[in-house]
Amino acid sequence: MTPTRIITERKEALGAKLCILAHHYQADDVVRHADILGDSLELARRIDGLGAEHIVFCGVHFMAETAAILARPGQKVHIPDEDASCVMADMVPAALAEKVLAALNRDGARIIPLTYVNSSAAVKAVCGRHGGSVCTSANAKTMMKWALNQGDGVLFMPDANLGRNTAHALGIDPARTLRLDVRGQGRHVAAADPTTSIYLWPGLCAVHALFHTEHVSAVRRDEPGALILVHPECSPEVVAMADGAGSTSYLIKAVAEAPAGSTIYVGTEWNLVNRLALRHTDRTVRPLRTALCSNMAKITEENLARTLTTLDTAEPVRVDDDIAQPARIALQRMLDACR
Repeated sequence: MTPTRIITERKEALGAKLCILAHHYQADDVVRHADILGDSLELARRIDGLGAEHIVFCGVHFMAETAAILARPGQKVHIPDEDASCVMADMVPAALAEKVLAALNRDGARIIPLTYVNSSAAVKAVCGRHGGSVCTSANAKTMMKWALNQGDGVLFMPDANLGRNTAHALGIDPARTLRLDVRGQGRHVAAADPTTSIYLWPGLCAVHALFHTEHVSAVRRDEPGALILVHPECSPEVVAMADGAGSTSYLIKAVAEAPAGSTIYVGTEWNLVNRLALRHTDRTVRPLRTALCSNMAKITEENLARTLTTLDTAEPVRVDDDIAQPARIALQRMLDACR
């Protein structure tokens, strides 16, 4: 029996007991089985309203962790491949985040930790315990402004590009933004300085780091009438050269609203760009360059089918209570601030 047939039959048999969530960066043969498709913010928002006993998350592991934290008692969250990690999330160990935050605050400052959703549950818990919160690329401006209002500055983790681009969008003087050196267990981190508002963890997205200014320059030279849209995980230099920058939801909306007949280059993960090209055949949608997330690609139609056949015996994604409780507080602060 084919994976498609297995998934279809399992969905029919389980009915309302099952809900499959998928991120926009998933391949089409996975997306076509999803009950809910969205970016990180949309998927997080939908967890609370789900009545399904089994939530199958087609994305990377931190997303499944977030779902497990927000799920109600009795609900089980599954991920088709436990090894679908995130390079960026792995760049910020929770214990080191605690040390860096303590170093910044050692002279009495109150620096608020704000973590991008692309981080472990343990890092989200650090934020929850220290008055901080979580953000996505869609609400980063709202949440950075929120965090600035809570204390003397913000420790933004782990994506330095998103942090710098968001600070720029808020009109924060670049001189008030500092990229931290967290080597040697944070021993290079000085106490907070009143002249600094945003402290950037030196992390990045391995996919969006592949987009460079020369890719934008080549399009400007060869197709000067083309529209260029990029994700804010790209470097500030790339974002500055583009016609627009925003979350996956922003990119989807901007392509949909572009005039028929236009040419649009999109700087983000290839699966989303390809899907937009197939959806909008009255305009030309091209990748700024081909960039695939190898971890997102670990979720396949085959392992989704296998997951659905073993739901009753499979070990669901679990987050220990001592991490889940403060992480939930951090996530809830985001949901409340963006309600």
